Amino acid sequence: MENMQTGVVCFDHDNLTTKPFAMETLLHCYCQDARSSDRGVTINQVRSVCYIGVAVVASLCYLNSIYCGFVFDDVSAIRDNQDLRPQTPFVNLFWNDFWGTPIHKEHSHKSYRPLCVLTFRFNYLLSELEPFSYHLVNVSLHVIACLLFLRITRLFLAESASFVAAILFAIHPIHTEAVTGVVGRAEILSSVFFLLAFSSYAKSAGRSYQTEWTPLLYSVIYVTAATLCKEQGITVVGLCGIYEVFIVQKLRLPDLLYIGQNIVASKAQPPPWFREMMLRLTVLIFSALGLLFVRFQIMGAQLPVFTRFDNPAAVASTPARQLTYNYLLCINTWLLLFPFNLCCDWTMGTIPLVESFMDPRNLATLAVYTSLVLLVWTVLSSDDGHAEIVTMSLSLLVLPFLPASNLFFPVGFVVAERVLYTPSMGLCLLVAYGWHIVLERVRWKPLLWLMLTVLILSHSLKTFVRNFDWKSEYTIFMAGLKVNQQNAKLYNNVGHALESEGNFKEALEYFLKAARAQEDDIGAHINVGRTYSNLEMYNEAEAAFWKAKGLLPRPKTGEPYRARIAPNHLNVFLNLANLISRNKSRLEEADALYRQAISMRADYIQAYINRGDILIKLNKTQEAQEVYERALQFESRNPDIYYNLGVVYLEQRKATQAMVYFDKALEIDPNHEQALMNSAVLIQESGNIRLRHVAYERSENSFIIREDFRSALFNLALLLSDSQRPLEAVPFLKQLLKHHPDHVKGLILLGDIYINHMKDLEAAEKCYTRILQMDPNNIQAKHNLCVVYVERGQLVVGELCLQQAASLAPKEDYIQRHLKIVRARLQKVQPQNVSENKASKSTTKHQGDKNRGNTTSKDPISANSYRSDNENHNSSES
Repeated sequence: MENMQTGVVCFDHDNLTTKPFAMETLLHCYCQDARSSDRGVTINQVRSVCYIGVAVVASLCYLNSIYCGFVFDDVSAIRDNQDLRPQTPFVNLFWNDFWGTPIHKEHSHKSYRPLCVLTFRFNYLLSELEPFSYHLVNVSLHVIACLLFLRITRLFLAESASFVAAILFAIHPIHTEAVTGVVGRAEILSSVFFLLAFSSYAKSAGRSYQTEWTPLLYSVIYVTAATLCKEQGITVVGLCGIYEVFIVQKLRLPDLLYIGQNIVASKAQPPPWFREMMLRLTVLIFSALGLLFVRFQIMGAQLPVFTRFDNPAAVASTPARQLTYNYLLCINTWLLLFPFNLCCDWTMGTIPLVESFMDPRNLATLAVYTSLVLLVWTVLSSDDGHAEIVTMSLSLLVLPFLPASNLFFPVGFVVAERVLYTPSMGLCLLVAYGWHIVLERVRWKPLLWLMLTVLILSHSLKTFVRNFDWKSEYTIFMAGLKVNQQNAKLYNNVGHALESEGNFKEALEYFLKAARAQEDDIGAHINVGRTYSNLEMYNEAEAAFWKAKGLLPRPKTGEPYRARIAPNHLNVFLNLANLISRNKSRLEEADALYRQAISMRADYIQAYINRGDILIKLNKTQEAQEVYERALQFESRNPDIYYNLGVVYLEQRKATQAMVYFDKALEIDPNHEQALMNSAVLIQESGNIRLRHVAYERSENSFIIREDFRSALFNLALLLSDSQRPLEAVPFLKQLLKHHPDHVKGLILLGDIYINHMKDLEAAEKCYTRILQMDPNNIQAKHNLCVVYVERGQLVVGELCLQQAASLAPKEDYIQRHLKIVRARLQKVQPQNVSENKASKSTTKHQGDKNRGNTTSKDPISANSYRSDNENHNSSES
């Protein structure tokens, strides 16, 4: 029958399989109420009051989150990420992963999110590492996402139902990790572009016979942006495809099957609406394929390395792996439906593996899949608006979750609440629609409104309270332990939080708990060893490191090492080698450990740097040079390597070459502490007066970088003293002695300034007395203390003091000369000898200056002395 008003041909679906039709006729074969000349769907208007209400509720729920700090993954992604710094080339954002590691490297997490990192960089320009602005941007983006979601829901729901859906999304407690955790910005920002892409595609498909190309182009741009913020953003392409087929064109599965058969059999030209639909989908699909191709090229077609501690099911055997992966769907579903036991980390032993078909947890898996099948059956068996809303709800719930489901490739976590940010939109849409249907059909409408109010209030309160857990590292991990006591990583992280506060004893308790909760956790034993070392319990520390090393995979006899090990686990070699290298007789043993670490991972830069330092101590400078040059082959822009090469040339007495490498280090990192200080020392030692201001500037810069940098403070004071500005050197010496009260050379220099320039003999005496309390045999301090007595006119005490100094250093001629002068002054007390006494005083002062030159100027600026003075600040890590 043909409807003459609309020009649409309608046929009975039961006759479609028995009557031959031309392609044009076939593709227009739909019921009148579901088809019109314009198959597009327009977004209904949303009243301003609804937008205001959603924005206010979303803001109030997360108002307290803006006062939280950087916690958990924020530390690596924000505080320690050099890509945020202005001095880092902008292009690095597009070659490094989310954490600032070159994405082509094996130990990279392969998370490519340059647009999200770009927003972090913007925050850094505004407030550097002040957390407030980062949290404020997160909350603002969440509000924007809620408003966009409200607008999208009006495609499918009535105004009241769409408002309820947006409110439920705004307050859902599962979002606290994404909104309150700064790194969760990747989820929020990706979701914003996800919704923009879908909205633009809906506009482009507004007319079935004509494509709006501008919105379609915007949709492609937004898909790209969503993917560059978080990998799951690309799933919006699938959502747009489902929307096109099932909502815009109102096709159903039988229609699709029949159309597919007739496309193959018929030679007739498809109608305009079909051509436009395929054109839109083709543009979208090829854009997505291009994105995937570029993504794999940048990643190097290599999956990241995750350990069994990150995702135990990933390395489990069949059927435990498959059973566990499917059971995790139940865990995620439960968190969406009942988000009250939330935890920041679900790795390690949080969720035991489902190893058998007899495990009762399989019933939960069966229940989830049964529910999904029933919902899909509802869609397939219905041909009305009800089916369309369920279709879009399920699509929005399932598609964004697929990349994190482990079903296609393993991911680096078991459960992550933040990845449920976008999928929760599907649940909120479904719940709001169900509530609206029930509200229209029952008499007890006040009861339904009361239930909805209780749900909104309880979720809002849970979200607000949960935000406080993210205040600090300690609070978030302790909150996690309340939910789960089987996760060694949580114990480790509580220990790290306590360790950062210098509370090593309590930190050790949590590290030991972690080692007991997961006995084969290499990281836990490394933490135990490091904490023992901080507590100066070196034997216990070494035992813990050896135990951690014993847990590493071992190569088969006669075969090269091929096991893939998490980079942080290889740190056991560095920690153990650094510990045993304290004993000079075990330097060769430490060198062997570094060589073993390098054999396991050829690009282990820190192992090269530390090994070179050991070789220098072994006087194998040529071999150290070769080690550093090999490291440059893997990382040519590492300032520490250039700095250490400069140290090698210092050891070889090649100051010019050393200066070249120090300057190269400063080209890469202008704030490199050691390079600044060592180059300043070299300039000072060269005696080049024209470059003295450069040495002063570099010493001052190294002090600005870290105000307790001992060598910077001392050499800055020394430069000022040698530049005839001794009084300006005093504040720096006092700052030095405040942080390093045992700095002998600083005490001697300060004492000399007190004697020769400030005439404060009492203060000078205190400096020398403090040195002699630490080292009674220090000749310089003993001699200069004698000078103090002589300057006071205490010639008898001065003579006795010089006699003691002469007995300690009988070969020092200047002590004998001073002793003779003092004795002569004691014998000649007549007035005519005043001039001689003045000459003696002048000689004494001059000799004091000479002594200062021997103990403060010459010694500390030699390479060996500087390195020993800097032994706690070299490029090695403990």
